[in-house]
Amino acid sequence: MMVATTQQHLAVAFVVALVLGWALFLLLSVKKGPDQIGDEAAMAPNRRPYLDDDGLEGRRLENAQRAAVALLLVVVFGLPMYWLREPGRQTNAVKGFDRESAHRGFLLFQPTTSAIPEGNIGHFGCGNCHGTNGEGGVANYTVTNTDGSTTALHWTAPALNTVLKRFTEEEVDTIITYGRANTPMPAWGVAGGGPMNEYQVLDIIEYLKSIQISRKEIQKGLTTNFQAQGLNPNDGAALFDQFCARCHTKGWSYSWKDATGHPVETPPKPGSGAYGPNLTGGDTLRQFPDEAKHIEFITLGSEFAKPYGTRGVGTGRMPGFGQMLTEAQIRAIVEYERTL
Repeated sequence: MMVATTQQHLAVAFVVALVLGWALFLLLSVKKGPDQIGDEAAMAPNRRPYLDDDGLEGRRLENAQRAAVALLLVVVFGLPMYWLREPGRQTNAVKGFDRESAHRGFLLFQPTTSAIPEGNIGHFGCGNCHGTNGEGGVANYTVTNTDGSTTALHWTAPALNTVLKRFTEEEVDTIITYGRANTPMPAWGVAGGGPMNEYQVLDIIEYLKSIQISRKEIQKGLTTNFQAQGLNPNDGAALFDQFCARCHTKGWSYSWKDATGHPVETPPKPGSGAYGPNLTGGDTLRQFPDEAKHIEFITLGSEFAKPYGTRGVGTGRMPGFGQMLTEAQIRAIVEYERTL
């Protein structure tokens, strides 16, 4: 339910006062009307004697001049005050629009089992896989094996409270709209064959913007997680497994185990390729002979269809990690990848 703003309340009050004022004026005019037909000719303002020169140039004139000065002051000071407030009003209007959009996105994001009753907005169930607060979760997924059989898996869905630290809003829009091939992420946008119109996709993105955690919080969680496992937060192999293996190592998202926890196959070598390209067998060194270019690529990510590296390939799917990881951590990942 939309809540009226202060400006809307004032506008309604002004209109009501205006209508009541006109009604009162008409009522008094009817009561003051002449009793006999024809009296209006003599009582008309243009037929009655008016003030003489002394009457016009006395207190009446002074009162009119005071009123004119007062109205002039209203214009002189009132308009600049309005103009000074206008940028802030516009900014607050944008913030209010974004806040309402984020709330709609929150409702759309909620799990399909959510009992939040508000309006007629349904839930698309993003939180079923990514967690109710975008903290990450698990999705049920079925893969087709090489022999044609299928295996039910528990797929680790990524956290979305850091997604805008890795991708731009345009990239997230594309991912939501068209999905991720060979993953549990379907196409949600109408353009990709899904149920969400473009405004709903934008509402989801606005909600994701509202739940992004800071780089400091990311580093704190990473340090706590690594220390609990006895790992160094600057260990290249551990960082690669945490941030890169999802795309560059086949089966990382389901750890090569089915939904019951039984092994499916022997996991391949880290970095041997999956959604992202193969990084083993010297491919990384051939792609990035210059280590500085390699560091820059991981820091900034790739742009859609823009070539990178010596072989000039690029699909725009590589995220940038410069807003999440430190320079030392990115360098550790690069040094590890160059040994694969």
